[in-house]
Amino acid sequence: MNRKTATAMLVFGFFTTGISVAHAAGPLPYSDPKNEGEWVLNTEVSDEFETDTLDENRWYIVGKFEDGVPVYKHPDKPNKKVWKGRAPSQFSGRNYRLEDGKLILETRWEPDFPFSDEIKVPVFGDPLPYENITTACIIGRQEFKYGYVEIKSKAADAEITSAFWAIGNKLEIDFFEQFGDHRDPKKADLDRELWWSIRDWSKDTGKPGKPVYTEHKDLGFRVADDFHVYGFEWHEGGVKYYVDGKLISDVSVEDVRKWALENREVNDDYDAWVANRPISIWLDQETFPWHGIPDSKEDLELNSSEGEKDDGIVDFEIEYVRVWQQAD
Repeated sequence: MNRKTATAMLVFGFFTTGISVAHAAGPLPYSDPKNEGEWVLNTEVSDEFETDTLDENRWYIVGKFEDGVPVYKHPDKPNKKVWKGRAPSQFSGRNYRLEDGKLILETRWEPDFPFSDEIKVPVFGDPLPYENITTACIIGRQEFKYGYVEIKSKAADAEITSAFWAIGNKLEIDFFEQFGDHRDPKKADLDRELWWSIRDWSKDTGKPGKPVYTEHKDLGFRVADDFHVYGFEWHEGGVKYYVDGKLISDVSVEDVRKWALENREVNDDYDAWVANRPISIWLDQETFPWHGIPDSKEDLELNSSEGEKDDGIVDFEIEYVRVWQQAD
């Protein structure tokens, strides 16, 4: 048993709000090592990634192959249209691995992939064909509401996003969408940026999916250089955001409501606090064409180490995902 596994051992379990949880002997929020918040680990959502295979009762692997082609069908919502990824990249169920106690999501230069021929106008950006680049998407199969959400990760060092986010009923919470590298000298801080947001996908905003609250912060370090701990405390009164245990943002419900009224075209009685519904976690990589797209294998791997420049792969590394909740 290694140190990370031992840390995650559980002492006792009970049920709260219909979700099986257990009090943790070791793993506590990085920002609350004394557990003053009385956090309880939700073991159905959290994952240490210490196994040889991904737990598919916990995670849905998007684009798993059947008969030589990727299939996009959610195991719990068979009638729901499954997103294939933001073109030109497409999600592939082959683009992940478990290694050294980490989940590693891969972006690959893969021109021979059986790409979808679908071209549609996206909510954001220009319509583009799927081509050349495959990425990974892993979705949590269990939902939860409120708690402390934490990830320890290192972004891919390329013109690709490494994202940790969540979806609920017409709700999206982007814990981060990190762009590991860029070629635009006018975006010098892009590879150091924390961009997080709350989004309303109802028609009440006039432009579904636009943020009803968002922040861009310069972290002071490149997100692809090393592992860091990102913590998101989410409760009925608002959110607090921590990086490496330090509070960097404290946002109340009223802050969100005020921001939306000032920055979105909404009615005066619009309530922007939509972050009050159960969510499920997403881990993925995407292309952001407005920031730049790798145009060759060499471009994708520009920052890869010398021994890894020829494999056509860049990695988004995740050591763990943990969700704590409070017993009451």
